[in-house]
Amino acid sequence: MRAIEFIKKLQPYNIRKGFRYLRHFGPRQFLVRLSERMEPEEVPYGPWFEAYRPKEEELARQRKRRWKRETLISLAVPVYRTDPDVLAEMIESVLAQTYPYFELCIADGSCEDGPAQKVLGRYAASDPRVRVMRLKKNRGIAGNSNKALGMARGEFVGLLDHDDMLAPDALWRVANLLEREPDTDLIYTDEDKFSDREGQHFSPNLKPDFNPDLLCSNNYICHFLVVRRSLAEEAGGFREEFDGAQDYDLIFRCAERAGKIRHIPEILYHWRTGKGSTADNPLSKTYAYEAGQRAIEEHLARTGTEGRVEQKKDPGFYRVIYPVQGEPLVSIIIPNRDERETLENCLKSIREKSTWKNVEILVIENNSTREDTFAYYSRIDGKDGVRVLHWDAPFNYSAINNFGAANARGDWLLFLNNDTEVITPGWIEEMLGVCQREGTGAVGARLYYPDGTIQHAGIVIGIGGVAGSVFTGMKGDRGGYMHKAELMQDLSAVTAACMMVRKSAFFEVGGFEEKLAVAFNDVDLCLKLREAGYLVVYDPYAELYHYESKTRGAEDTKEKTRRFQEEIEYMRTRWIDLLRDGDPCYNKNLSLSKWNYSLRAEAKKQK
Repeated sequence: MRAIEFIKKLQPYNIRKGFRYLRHFGPRQFLVRLSERMEPEEVPYGPWFEAYRPKEEELARQRKRRWKRETLISLAVPVYRTDPDVLAEMIESVLAQTYPYFELCIADGSCEDGPAQKVLGRYAASDPRVRVMRLKKNRGIAGNSNKALGMARGEFVGLLDHDDMLAPDALWRVANLLEREPDTDLIYTDEDKFSDREGQHFSPNLKPDFNPDLLCSNNYICHFLVVRRSLAEEAGGFREEFDGAQDYDLIFRCAERAGKIRHIPEILYHWRTGKGSTADNPLSKTYAYEAGQRAIEEHLARTGTEGRVEQKKDPGFYRVIYPVQGEPLVSIIIPNRDERETLENCLKSIREKSTWKNVEILVIENNSTREDTFAYYSRIDGKDGVRVLHWDAPFNYSAINNFGAANARGDWLLFLNNDTEVITPGWIEEMLGVCQREGTGAVGARLYYPDGTIQHAGIVIGIGGVAGSVFTGMKGDRGGYMHKAELMQDLSAVTAACMMVRKSAFFEVGGFEEKLAVAFNDVDLCLKLREAGYLVVYDPYAELYHYESKTRGAEDTKEKTRRFQEEIEYMRTRWIDLLRDGDPCYNKNLSLSKWNYSLRAEAKKQK
């Protein structure tokens, strides 16, 4: 029944995309993507968007506002043989803006007289804010964009494609932010797609705040981008050798120079899907993805970061492999209480599957009672880099791991649960290469349940009340919302079931909080690292099985329940501002009661 309902709801553009995907990626990958699409939307976007979009009363209120700073915003638009009706829709969406201080700078590279040129002439004659430059020859997307950029007189310039549309409050939201934070250099917003055939809005891209690692995985910023004009000029504008990914390349160069980057979590840009459009057919411009790869490579080179860039199977998505610097010692810290077989399986997988050999393994014994456990300790202690240390106190995950860290000889601490099993042979060097980068404090892995479904793909603050893992239970071959489960990105927290931490940063922030004996100690550590200015990175290319907290036992007593409530209260007190304002690596329009990046049931637009 679900398949029949899915087929009934299919739009023509989805059918075309499906056939293209099957042709390029084969039946197996096609079936994976099809199963993802067949999952029903928990909150359908169409009705949600209708409730979300600003009402006329709100737009009227915005138009009446008096501004302290009448910041001129220039919109740079390259035009080339654009359908006249589509062109008129774009211009009308700009003229409908509730913020009046803008100019529309259009560089027309069509080199011909036709219906589109009549549209441009008509609007330019009727509104002085519409300025049109007829180019003597078509200079390509980057060259035409540079001409439009050169026309701009505003303090800030926004990039708009010739066939897309702005929400009526887009510039108002940008100006509102600039009035509050005038030192902002670069702004981007959320976006969705719309079909010019069916007239429907779909596929909302609800973005996190600025996320350097996600930007190296995909041009998630894309639309709507507004940048200080002097910064764009200093960066050198668009480069023709990056045609197809010219905006991706410019974003990198502007972000590298920007003092303050801000994200407006509002859907303010509507990306039209049409025949030949990358929004509708990502495979229509394969050269764009090669240019995107080069944009990342040059960004790494400019920032002095060593890394190798690969294209992933899905167009427009990338993986950066960061090589390990030197031969550093990694200290793997594993708490254990009894569970001899579990620990033995974990250590065996480390020894037999890991390709990185310069490790020491610290097994932190805590209150075991079984004789076979101690017999096993006697066999492994002092052999093959293993040391067994004793923590003779009641179970306290934070205290146990702090004790292990204090006794570690390596500069890189790898906290690991005893109920894990290595999948990826290069897991240690994968995490180590990322963690060694300047400014990175911690790296977390992608963990699976024994049945291959996802156990951990990062943590979001606010899910479940305090913090929770995302994509839990999703099939491991799926990418999830906007491929988030399979992309390297910066998050607010990752699980210490498998987490590598820079040792100096660990002690700088005071290690694990020992008031958090069981729950949220890894979240708290990650938040302290971010507060100190370090990145916390989710790395999906380091993969392990996780058999889920066998050492601790169940939360099945009044004492444990009371302790858990106290830990919740600690987190809510310590991180109240973050819990109130929302996770900067998530989006306010996404649900905090679900783990799968579904829409928040109630549409909420900023006032």
